Amino acid sequence: MNQESRARIDKARNAFRREMILTLEEVADLIHSTIYTARRRLKEWQALSSYNQNGRYYTLPDVPTFDANGLWQWRGVYFSRYGNLKQTVVELVRLAPAGLDAGELRSLLELDPRSFLSALAKHPQLKREKMSGRFVYYCSTPSRYNKQQQCRQMLNTKERQPTPSEAVAILVEKIKHPSMSTKELSRRLRKQNMSVTPAIIQNLFIRHALTLKKTPHSV
Repeated sequence: MNQESRARIDKARNAFRREMILTLEEVADLIHSTIYTARRRLKEWQALSSYNQNGRYYTLPDVPTFDANGLWQWRGVYFSRYGNLKQTVVELVRLAPAGLDAGELRSLLELDPRSFLSALAKHPQLKREKMSGRFVYYCSTPSRYNKQQQCRQMLNTKERQPTPSEAVAILVEKIKHPSMSTKELSRRLRKQNMSVTPAIIQNLFIRHALTLKKTPHSV
């Protein structure tokens, strides 16, 4: 690679850090190359393509600040540390303690699941089952599937999820009193005029894979 080509590549990489995201055409223009060569460069740089906007945008791996779910968005363009949309759904489902239904995927990805879930119904790494009128997606690995299904059944048969304000109150009390059981936390929150049952508290911890330290009085 000559000095001029290296300078153009450095210019393109710096543009990513300045603009955060670029299209394939913009990269080709920056390095004065064909679309084919620009695509090859992006592959060499291990660039990530957006999982919305038809994968039109790219970013470099060290640009995004991914959230706890491995997702990042910039001006309405969404990226995942796991790759494209299909790879992202598979990994999010695998990591979810109780699998994910369409509504939960919508909240995580900020996309209408009707646009992509039908194509994943028979994906070998996913297992789809109907529960209470909704399709739930689980990891197809038997050991993981069994754990997720058990968690989902617990969520489905027990009481509701806490509201956002209740969830904050539960977590605050749990941080203050880590050894408290769900019954003890429920009693404490009742004094704050919050009607939060032990089952609701348990649902919060199951859904978010939080550790609830067991005590002899736990439920």
